[in-house]
Amino acid sequence: MCFSAEADLVTGIVVGAVGIDAICHVRKRHQIPLAVTPLLLAVHEIDESFVWWGLRGQVSIPVERAAIYVFLAVAFVLPFWVPFAMLGIETRVHRREWMMAFLAVGTITSVALLVAVIGGPVGASIDGSHIAYTADVSYVDILIALYIVATCGSCLVASNRWLVLLGLANLSAVIALGWITFTGFTSLWCAWAALTSVVIAIYLRRSNRTSAPAGIAYAGSS
Repeated sequence: MCFSAEADLVTGIVVGAVGIDAICHVRKRHQIPLAVTPLLLAVHEIDESFVWWGLRGQVSIPVERAAIYVFLAVAFVLPFWVPFAMLGIETRVHRREWMMAFLAVGTITSVALLVAVIGGPVGASIDGSHIAYTADVSYVDILIALYIVATCGSCLVASNRWLVLLGLANLSAVIALGWITFTGFTSLWCAWAALTSVVIAIYLRRSNRTSAPAGIAYAGSS
């Protein structure tokens, strides 16, 4: 994954199929943000194919620049989106409180990162078998830590074991990729997160086989 334009394209198509399956198994409105996540990540992977092609001179510079901005925008919105989606499907009050805290962290992180993308120069270059992205981000180490806390933490506190598995898989990938490569972290981890979207599809399939537990009203449910 993420080793070439072709690998990104294939990954995006596969994850897109998973995303369509996830959407087809939505039964309640509160499930929509989680179900949309695989499609968001599929678009993310396909978009990176255009970054590869741009860096190889196979598409125009405006297309390449647009693809870089789209890739970074999606990557940087995930700290907000993941806890937001998790909060929507969680039913246990004390776990929702934790997720609201992760959502607050994620919102701050996403805003700071997106402001850097909008207000400063961004770039990308081929670094061996992955793409290294650059943006004028202040306090990058702190924001990376908060990024991991928001995206992985909100899954780890979920009451559903499939979603906890999703958090563990992504946290393991973060540790491994951080050790292997720093410059390729954004590209490689996002690809891994896209592949783990199959867990989301499994969760939606299984959750709709049984009735939702009583206790609190879902946010946004009818």
